[in-house]
Order: sequence, then structure tokens, then C-alpha cells
Amino acid sequence: MNVRRRLIPMVAVSAALTALSACSTDSAAAGNTDKFDVVASFYPMAFLAEQIGGDHVHVTSLTEPGQEPHDLEISAKQTAQLQESDAVLYLKNLQPSVDDAVAQSEIKTKIDASALTELEKHGNEVGGHAAEHDDHANEELEGLDPHIWLDPVRYSQVAEGVGKAFEKADPDHAADYKANTAALVKKLGDLNTKFKTGLANTDTKVFITTHAAFGYLAERYGLTEEAINGLDPESEPSAERVKDLEKMAKADGVTTVFYETLVSDKTAKTIASDAGLKTDVLDPIEGITAKSRGKDYFAVQEANLKALQAALGAK
Repeated sequence: MNVRRRLIPMVAVSAALTALSACSTDSAAAGNTDKFDVVASFYPMAFLAEQIGGDHVHVTSLTEPGQEPHDLEISAKQTAQLQESDAVLYLKNLQPSVDDAVAQSEIKTKIDASALTELEKHGNEVGGHAAEHDDHANEELEGLDPHIWLDPVRYSQVAEGVGKAFEKADPDHAADYKANTAALVKKLGDLNTKFKTGLANTDTKVFITTHAAFGYLAERYGLTEEAINGLDPESEPSAERVKDLEKMAKADGVTTVFYETLVSDKTAKTIASDAGLKTDVLDPIEGITAKSRGKDYFAVQEANLKALQAALGAK
């Protein structure tokens, strides 16, 4: 994943842990409550924690609403929050500074969502068109697509793993965690059915997005995502890539270029204008803001489904 890496030096993280772990007043909002305190790395993780934990958990997100998760630089105060909390729920290799802080933290329960389902490689072309594989271990790790939450089936697998981790870490409320997880898994199953039936019969199976966030979703429902950029939402496409997209759009009957809420829509609108296409929002749900088409994960996914149906010509 070619995201901009803004790593916090290990020394700085270690120093922050030493200096601030006892400062409960600075991190009172995250830890030391009378509930099971969970620090989540960004919205999709926080949503899982809230849905599964219910009234028994107090959830704090390290990524503020409207903040691009890939660019998060964790602060000393947030590092201290990890120490004050009972558990951390994060997605390894999406936010390097979070990975470093979690690795240095002494928090007992560390839940890595990427270990709870299978990650794959996606690039500029997905949904049946395999990305190039690389034999170098470090490049292979970075090539894995982190956007698992956009596939209801994989997100459900993560939910089940989180539920089990909560049951183990907070056994007094295990029965409620188990019930809440089952309810969430059922809702995700229903959402999967809606996507499956809603996208089964369409005029085209190809859609264009600003960056390759929808590879798992495309693969799940037999679609092909063509991304202006790769996995990095703020990289610039080459002139050749733009020309290829315009030719592909005409050949495959593409009607719409999708952009998202947390990144500039300038490139998407320029390409759409040049190719005579429409634009619309397809939300990667990395955060909920006033611009989001819905107040939570399920509402935004419903809006995403409608947008895809309209763009693909669903029958």
C-alpha cells in the first residue's frame, strides 16, 4: 500500500508511554471509566466495538471524524490513552503510527482486525483481474488491501473475532457480547443479501472510483473496480492512466466516476468532465461526517448500494 508513511520514532513512542501513562486526567475520556474501555483506531473499528460492546463498553476513536485515517499521526496524549484503556482494536498496516504505539503499549488486549479475516492484494484493477504479485516480503505486506470493512462478509468475520476477544477480556459480560455479536452478524448477513440481489442484474459491471478502496466489495459481487489512483487516496494518476480510463469507460458503458467524502473530488470531476460522465459519491466509510450519506455504517452502505445500482444500470 503506497500510503504516505508518517511514522513516530520508537524512541518517541516509548518516551511518551513512560512520561504520560500515569496522567489519568489527560486521558480520562478514554480510560479509567467504570466500563470496559476500548480504544479504536478509526471509525469501522469503533463501530464494531460499540455494536458488540453495547452499554458495557466505553469507546474512543484515535481518528477524528473527517480526518483521513491513512494520514493519522498519533499524539502523545493518544499514546497515553492506550495505556489507560482495557483494549485496543485496530487494523494493522493501515495506520503505521497506530501500529507503532500498539506495539510499544503494555495494554493487555490487542485486537488486530487484519488477523480475523483474509486479506488480499488489490490495485488499480480488481474484481477478477488480479494485481501483480511481488516476491519481496515487505512489498507483499504493503500490497495487501486493508479495506475489509466494505465487504459485509469479511466485516462479519472480523465482528465474530472481536466478539470472542471481548468475551475473553471481560468475562462478566460475555453473554451480552455474544448476543450482540450474533445480532450484528445477522444484520451484516442481511446487508450482504441486499448487495447480492441488488447488483445481480446490471447493464455494466465496471465502475470507476478515486482510489482502490472497493476491491473486496467488487470481488464479492462480481464487479470490476477501476481506480483513478491505487490504494493511496491522494496519489496522482499518470496521463496514460487517465487516457486508459476514458477508453475503458466508453468500451464498458461506464456512466459515473465516483469520488469520496474525505478526499478532494477535483481529479474525479475533471476526468468525468473530459469523458462526458456523471459523478457521484461512493463512500469508503473511513469516517462519518456531515457529508456522509447516513449516520452509521449500515446507512452509508445502503446509500452506496443505491449509488452503484444507479451507475451500473441495475434492473
